[in-house]
Amino acid sequence: MMVRVFQSGKRKLFCAVAQFFIFCLCPVFFIISPLSAAVIHTTLPYWASISASEAFMRSGPGANYPAIWHYQRPDLPVKVVARHENWRKVEDIDGATGWIASALLSDRRTAILNGVGIQNLYAEPSATASVIWRAENGVIGRVSKCRENWCLFNIRGQTGYINSRNLWGVDPNEEIK
Repeated sequence: MMVRVFQSGKRKLFCAVAQFFIFCLCPVFFIISPLSAAVIHTTLPYWASISASEAFMRSGPGANYPAIWHYQRPDLPVKVVARHENWRKVEDIDGATGWIASALLSDRRTAILNGVGIQNLYAEPSATASVIWRAENGVIGRVSKCRENWCLFNIRGQTGYINSRNLWGVDPNEEIK
């Protein structure tokens, strides 16, 4: 219920201006702010990761298309190869392609170990550096500081350098700062 209070002079002008801001500009702010907060990638393809605890890959760009894959692995890296409104066509490590809602994706850079056998993580970006960790194929971690085919790889707080050719989620010779 809305009650109109009669006022005079400056208070009436102040109330009118306040009502204008509340009813006209606030809805615009809430509509625009999520869009402006999102990172817009101008070039395709680019890397992203699944941010939700579960996500469905669909055969087309919309919730009305059938789900073809059900992912239950947060931080799983995906390659975004196309866009359609709020949907992204992605490719996973196995080559499966389909559409995922953009709200379920993150710009957080992750990768998955895809070399042969157990992988060494080094103290420095060099194969001659001391091995500080070992991880199995299929392990997901966060990627940072890639340079000259070496990336700093963080697996649940355990970090070390790994050659980018052993990672799916990083392009060859890609630099990440």
